[in-house]
This record gives sequence, C-alpha cells and structure tokens, in this order.
Amino acid sequence: MAAGDYNDSQIAAFISVFLMRSISVDEFLGFADALLDLRANVDALAAYNPIDIVGTGGDNKNTFNISTLSCFVVAASGYKVAKHGNYGATSVSGASNVMEQHGVKFTSDVSKLEASLDKTNIAYLHAPLFNNALKVVAPVRKALGVRTFFNMLGPVVNPIKPKRTVLGVFNLKMARLYFYMYQQTDVDYSIVHSLDGYDEISLTGDFKIINKFEEKIYSPELIGFERCKEADLDGGATPEDAAKIFDNIICNTATKAQKNAVIANAATAIQTIDPNMSFEDSIAQARETIESGRLKDTFLRFLELNT
Repeated sequence: MAAGDYNDSQIAAFISVFLMRSISVDEFLGFADALLDLRANVDALAAYNPIDIVGTGGDNKNTFNISTLSCFVVAASGYKVAKHGNYGATSVSGASNVMEQHGVKFTSDVSKLEASLDKTNIAYLHAPLFNNALKVVAPVRKALGVRTFFNMLGPVVNPIKPKRTVLGVFNLKMARLYFYMYQQTDVDYSIVHSLDGYDEISLTGDFKIINKFEEKIYSPELIGFERCKEADLDGGATPEDAAKIFDNIICNTATKAQKNAVIANAATAIQTIDPNMSFEDSIAQARETIESGRLKDTFLRFLELNT
C-alpha cells in the first residue's frame, strides 16, 4: 500500500476485512512494526524524551480536541511533548484540522521541530509527513467514514517512538490489546477509557486507567470533579466550531465541563511522567497552568514558531 501498488478499491477491501472480524494481537503488532519501519527518521527528537497524548478516535462522540489541548497544557507545565496527529477520519476536527485552523504549517524538518521543543516544549508531527503509508490510506479512511484498524495503529506509530504516552481507547477490549502490547516494551504508559465509551477521560461517568503499576476505576467525584453531560463535550458541526472551543480553553474562557475534561487528561499525562506525584497534585498543576495564563503564553509562542 505504501508503495502505491494497490488502488483505493483494493485498499478499502483490505481494510474492510478487519471490520468483519477483530484484529489479532500478532496482526496488530505486525502492522505497527511495518509502519514504524517505513517512518521518516526523526531519531534526534527522541533525546527530548517527550510524551504523546492521543486517542484512537472512532468513539463516535465528536468531542472537541481534548487530547491536543491536554498536550499544550502539559507543555506549558514544563514537560516535553511530541504530539503525533492527523485529520479527523471519524470526527469533525482531528488534531491536524484544529492546527490548520490556527495557521500552523506542518513540517518534517527536524531542526524546526527541535526549535519548537526547545522554545515551547512541544512539537506537532502531522502523521502523513512522516509515513507515506498513512498518507496513501487517508482518502480511503475518510471515504469509509468508520472506525478502522488504522485508528488503533495511529497512537503507536509516532515516528519518535516516545517512551512516554497517554493513550485513550473506546472500549475495554482494545485497552487489553494495548496493555498486552505495552507489556512487551519499556514505555511508561497510561491507557484511559471512559466506561460510557469515550476514548479519553470525559468525566461523563466512571473511567479506567491502566498503567504499569495498577489498573483502577475512578469516578469524577473521587478526583474532585463534577460529572458532566455528553453535550458539554461536543466539538460542534464544523472545524471552525472546534477551533472556537479550542481557543476558549487556551484563553481560560471555556465552560467548567470543557476545562475540567482537559485538566483530567493533562493531569494523567503529568502523573505518567512523574508517577511519584499524586493525582490531586497533578490536577492542581494542570489547572494552575490554564488559569495562570501560562497555557495561552505557550500556545502563542508555538504559533509564532510554527505559522
């Protein structure tokens, strides 16, 4: 597929096989290895030991860009982040859509990505620039408009191969698959799943976090949050709607439910980086980053470097 040996109809037929039956762990690992073998060389960025926060997508919830915003909160809190993202295949606005809405120019120039990491703690990696296979299948995925195994692969084919990650999944079966995979690596990971079907911590109900230390179910109330409704997290009908919500978070003018969802996911990432920090302290740090204006300052510096 990456070499262009198959047309869109053949690729769609191949992808459809895995809509009719589940992908096995061995198949998943094989696809991931093949994609990583095809990636562009950005090994210099691995020295920063960044974290990525990413959801599989495909939960059909059309949330606003919670993972991407969480990445900027973590960066503004002083940690290195390498966000690997793409256009939305099953939602109105993926990470690359909202970056484009802000005029971000995607690049695979390692020196520019290093400069962004040095000066703002975050670099944005637009997936198709770093792996031709992802570029080839993008139109087919968009045309199909349903969740495919590429939703599952996206989070584990960051070309930097980060040793830290927060991964949101839309069901517990998938959480188990990633858990088996990460057990075979030296990655510091947190797999998150909201039990009502979100591929992130939504605070609409109880959620599970799986990491190398434990597997635990939390309620929003247990970590000091109010429960919210599904409508509170809607990303809108257009990329412009999603970008407006994004800006409201950046400027600390979002609704309480929107801000809390971002805080909860960013806090999970901070605790993944520093497991000795309590969940309460990581939540407080993420909240202070937004409310102090550091998030806005960091994002504006990022735009100066990347537009």
